[in-house]
Amino acid sequence: MIIAEIGTSHQGSLEKARKLIDAAADSGADVIKFQWVYADEILHPDTGFVKLPAGNIPLYQRFKQFECDVSFYKELLDYVHSKNCKFCCSPFGERSLKELLQINPDIVKVASPELNHFPMLNALAEYRKNEIEQGKVPVQVILSSGVSKLSDIEKAIEILGTENVSLLHCITSYPAPEEEYNLKLITNLKNIFGIETGVSDHSLNPILVPVMSFYCGGTIIEKHFTLSKTTDGLDDPVALEPEEFATMVHVVHQTEVVLKHYGTEIGKERIFQQLSEQFGEELLNKVLGTGIKKLAPAENANYGRTNRSLHFMHSMKKGDVISRDDIGVLRTEKILTPGISPEFLKTVTDCILSRDVTAGEGVTFDALVHKN
Repeated sequence: MIIAEIGTSHQGSLEKARKLIDAAADSGADVIKFQWVYADEILHPDTGFVKLPAGNIPLYQRFKQFECDVSFYKELLDYVHSKNCKFCCSPFGERSLKELLQINPDIVKVASPELNHFPMLNALAEYRKNEIEQGKVPVQVILSSGVSKLSDIEKAIEILGTENVSLLHCITSYPAPEEEYNLKLITNLKNIFGIETGVSDHSLNPILVPVMSFYCGGTIIEKHFTLSKTTDGLDDPVALEPEEFATMVHVVHQTEVVLKHYGTEIGKERIFQQLSEQFGEELLNKVLGTGIKKLAPAENANYGRTNRSLHFMHSMKKGDVISRDDIGVLRTEKILTPGISPEFLKTVTDCILSRDVTAGEGVTFDALVHKN
């Protein structure tokens, strides 16, 4: 399964979205993926700035520019289906998840930063449970595991189960260095959880990581897709243009033919030899790595900032009682302080503040007096 991650590269334009879908389908994508964005589900308005060619702008405002209504995504789904591809989309909170499920996507993708968005995961699990009780196959879910530890993956799978659930190894860095990919982990994750595995690849090369992930037993490859790297979509600089994407698809399918023709053992030897001639054996061994799940150096500093934690949505005073509306399950990102894990959301609700707090600040236990 090869996924073209368009994300928000359409920038809210239905015309551009259709062009992207056309190009992705023509380039050999099996699945075309988007992101269902509401800025307030992702970031606090005071999270900081993003550097763009036009200058520094608030990251929150950048995400606001990507917001589209339900009818927009329904048109995308129908158009993707008209191209004989599957429609996949990432929600970023409970509202976007609810609206996504209303249009019946083929696949729900849980992006790496949302792997610990427990309220959203629980809502998705409840939806899937209801489907199973109705005798249906639950909606397919793909989990991405960048900027995560093995325990984070375990918690997410414990909530969602394994039926019709797949897992992608990922490095949450843009771009991600090929030599840090540790692709042997794909084999180990497949063995640990007993589910289909693959890679969400943020490296720049269209061949190296995708083919080596297939070499390691991966069956899903996701790559960002754009019409041009020079356009100002948030992920366009690390995305593949149509010709590069088509090259990736062609080489991956060639690799599949080699494995089927020669058998796994001899086929893998031939693939490794061919890639060694192109990239060098030393780099290939670095890309394969140890197979031990740990944060990659390129994403280590992002842990706790890119994934979710609890934040105060507005300034509050000592002695105030915390309600659910006072707390956001957000990415910390640029300049704010990370809070405690979203698994403590119910614990925090109805607590009393032991000190004044400021808008956007991460929730910490020292700021709380537990309710009686």
